[in-house]
Parts: sequence; C-alpha cells; structure tokens
Amino acid sequence: MIKGITVQYIVQTQIGTDQFGAPIYSETAEDVNDVLVGQPTTDDVTTTVSLYGKRVELVLGIPRTDTHEWVDAVVQIRGERYRTIGYPMRGVDENVPLRWNRNVKVERYG
Repeated sequence: MIKGITVQYIVQTQIGTDQFGAPIYSETAEDVNDVLVGQPTTDDVTTTVSLYGKRVELVLGIPRTDTHEWVDAVVQIRGERYRTIGYPMRGVDENVPLRWNRNVKVERYG
C-alpha cells in the first residue's frame, strides 16, 4: 500500500517593508497530509537545470484534495525547507487511478 507523509506548506503574508522597500513577511505552516515524497529521475534533474538553472532534490505527489497554490511555494519536509520549481504537472483526474494527481519538483531552500 502506498502511503504519503505530512508536510508543511509555508504561507507567507506580507506585513510591511524594510528601509529599502523590500517586503517583510510573516510565515505560518499549514499541514498537507498524504504527500508522496520521491527521488527525481536523471531526466528530471537534467531538464530542470537546463530550463531553470536549479537542481531538483525531490518530487512530491500532491493529493487531489489539496487546494494550495504550488507555484513558487515554500514547503518543509522532515524539518528541511524546500522551494518548488516551475509549475505542477497535473494529470487528468479520470485517468489517474490513485489519490495523487499532481507532481511538484522542489529544490533545497534556506
């Protein structure tokens, strides 16, 4: 049986700006249950470096019940922070037999 883990999706809310005009954010963590965490393929790593100049560390399988926005998102997995790369790859719900219908690539962050 396939089983996902709970990861923390970091919600950033702008609370002001610093003396140089750069935004200042507060962060809160929201649990996302049943996320699959896997290793990227060699093709994932090569393609992502070529397109974005970033190195994929993990690939996440997001459950279809999740409603978070996964573009440029920060997520905490097993105590480590990661940032998503690119756009999630979404499958056609009718053609995906399991609970997970999106794949998100992440890089180590912070």
